[in-house]
Order: sequence, then structure tokens, then C-alpha cells
Amino acid sequence: MGTNDAETVAPETCPTANGMPMLGLGTWQNDDPEQCAESVRTALETGYRHIDTAQAYDNEVAVGEGIAAADVDREEIFLATKVWISNLDHDDVLETARASLDRLGVDYVDLLYVHWPAGEYDPEGTLSALSELYDEGLIENVGVSNFRPEDLEVAVDVCDAPIFANQVELHPLLPQEEIRAACENDDVEVVGYSPLARGQVFDQPEIQEIAEKHGVTEAQVSLAWAREKGVTAIPKATGEDHIGDNWASLTVDLEQEDIDAIDAIDETSREVDPDFAPWN
Repeated sequence: MGTNDAETVAPETCPTANGMPMLGLGTWQNDDPEQCAESVRTALETGYRHIDTAQAYDNEVAVGEGIAAADVDREEIFLATKVWISNLDHDDVLETARASLDRLGVDYVDLLYVHWPAGEYDPEGTLSALSELYDEGLIENVGVSNFRPEDLEVAVDVCDAPIFANQVELHPLLPQEEIRAACENDDVEVVGYSPLARGQVFDQPEIQEIAEKHGVTEAQVSLAWAREKGVTAIPKATGEDHIGDNWASLTVDLEQEDIDAIDAIDETSREVDPDFAPWN
């Protein structure tokens, strides 16, 4: 199937992981309010049912406006946001999570993440607040983001509510085998951000060859690879073309030799690496 067939891919064809659609729209750096609202609306009307934002993206209001403008019921949408590192004290989590719901214009979110195990993060205090929000029905699932296996182990141990997902940078140049194995061990879903390595996958000869073989784009190959790994990808896209191109990746079926070729890429690249990251 070619690259312009997004409109023929129905929402229900998107595989799910524990009820979470395995292809979502990322909105990081999509901070022009009109453009952000329009890209969310476009994605939902294209077929996406998973939208990812965060307090730190400063676009929750626009994301909410896009959801309200789309001809899709709120109940059909899996909406995720994240609590920023300066808001991770127990009481701040409770207060700022409610503020996020207000900005998004919703009664609940499907997934609320700890954005990084940094800043005010304290496993007991932070995660007990998330458990309270979970018990109140303001969040359907508790998530963590950028957690190493050892951080995840502590979180799973201390959190009263189940840890549903760990969102990490993940793409063919950063396959995160160790984190994927730890998540599988703890029944935690893996959500991959920057799944196209901020465009670096387009320059990989192996991915270029596979894309040519299947008559699809390098982006579609990379997203199909993530899906084969059981990873939920949330590529960022603003324009209708990219939103549609990424959505049409659901029609791409890679062969085992394709997956092996991608797995054998020996170039490594980490695109998101702040000083406060737990690995620094």
C-alpha cells in the first residue's frame, strides 16, 4: 500500500496494547496554539485515537481545543499527559494534575505520566499522589517516563496503582532492549517517543532499502519496526501529510529479514539527553 492511503485505514485497524492504541500523535514542540489544535483535530479525523501531551509542552489548552473540534467522541480517545519535574511533590501532583484536566477541558485522562524521575520526584510521595488520582477516577492509568530499569523497579514496588507504561525515547538507533525487557518483566507497556530519531532514520541505508523494497517511506518502516517490537509509537507531526503518512504505517508488514536488518544497525543516537536525566 502506498503512502497516501491514510484515509483508507480505519481507526479499529490500529492494534492496541491493554486498550491503548499503538500509534499515537506526539505534540512535543507543537506550541503554536492554532497549529497544535489543528494537528490534533486532523489526526483524530484521520483515525488516530491516542494523543500525547505534557504540562511542559505548554499546549494542553490547544490539545483540548483540537479534541473538542474533532468529530470524535472523547470516550474513543486515549489521552495522555505528564507531570513536570517541578510539580512532583505529592501535593503539587494533585494540584497540577487537576489544572491539566482543566486546560485539556476533560474530566479525566487515560494516562498520567511522571515526566522524568528528576526534580521533585520522590517515589513514595509522587506515586502515592498518582495513586490517589487513580482512585478518584481522574486518571485511568499511572505511567512513568524516562525511567531506567532500576527506577521502574522501585516505582512498581511502591505504587499502589499498577504502573501501566514507561515512555522512553525509542527508535532504530536507540532500541532500548534492556528497558523493553524490564517492562515486559513487570507487565508495563513501552511507549516510544521520537520514534523517527528526529528524522535521522531517513538517512539510514538499511531503512532506505527496506522502504524502497516495500514502496513505502522510511518513517513508515521505522514505525512498523516499533510495532513489531511491541512498542507504542507516538511520532510528532504537525502537517496533514506527515500525520497521514505516519498513520498509513499501520498497513506496512515487515518481513523477518527487514527486522533483522534494522536490528543490525550499529549506529546509536540519543536525541533527548537533558542534564537531569537519570543516566547522566
